[in-house]
Amino acid sequence: MQAPQDDTYYSIAGPAEGLYKEKGSKFLAFAYPVTSLDEIRERQEELRKQYYDARHHCYAYILGKDGEQWRANDDGEPNHSAGDPILGQIRSQELSDVLIVVIRYFGGTKLGVSGLIHAYKTAAAEALDNAEREEKILSTRCSFTFAYPDMNGVMKLVKDFDLTIIDQHFEMECRMTLEVRQGHAATVLSKLAEIESVQLEEE
Repeated sequence: MQAPQDDTYYSIAGPAEGLYKEKGSKFLAFAYPVTSLDEIRERQEELRKQYYDARHHCYAYILGKDGEQWRANDDGEPNHSAGDPILGQIRSQELSDVLIVVIRYFGGTKLGVSGLIHAYKTAAAEALDNAEREEKILSTRCSFTFAYPDMNGVMKLVKDFDLTIIDQHFEMECRMTLEVRQGHAATVLSKLAEIESVQLEEE
C-alpha cells in the first residue's frame, strides 16, 4: 500500500565521527541521532566531561521533520565561524534529528575566520560522510475496541497496511492499539469505521 512521501524524512542511524587538522589545531566532530533537547544536552555533557581540556565545543542541531527546531553555537569562536558551517552541513544533506558537536584543540596558530569556517565545515562533513543515513517515518497511534466476531476484519486491515500492534487484549470485547503511518492514517481510520462494532477511543 503506497503512502504519500510527505510523512518521511532522513536522519542518521547511529553516532559517527570526523577529524580535521590544520596548523596544529585538531577539530574532532561527533554526529548523533537525537529526538529531543534533553537528549542533545546529555550528549553535550558527555563530551564536555570526556574532552574537558578542549578550548571550544561548537555545535549545531536540527530537530523535527521540517527542521522546525534548530540552533547553531560558536562557543567563543568568532561569530558565525563555527556553528553556522556545522549547521550548513546538516542542511545540505537534508537531514533532521541530528546533533553535531565539533571540539577544537587549539594548536597555537590562528586560522582566521575563513580558515575556521573551512575547518568546522570539513570536520562536520566528514562525520556525516561516515554516518549511515536512515529514513524516518512519521506515525500516529490509534486505540479502539471491537467485538470478537469482527477480529478477522481488523486483522486483515493490520495486514493490508502493515500496521504495528502496540497493545492488544482479546475477550468478548477486544481492545487494540495500533501504530499507523501518518500517510495512511485517514484511510485506516475510515476503514476501521466501516467495521460495525469498532469504537475509536479519544487520544
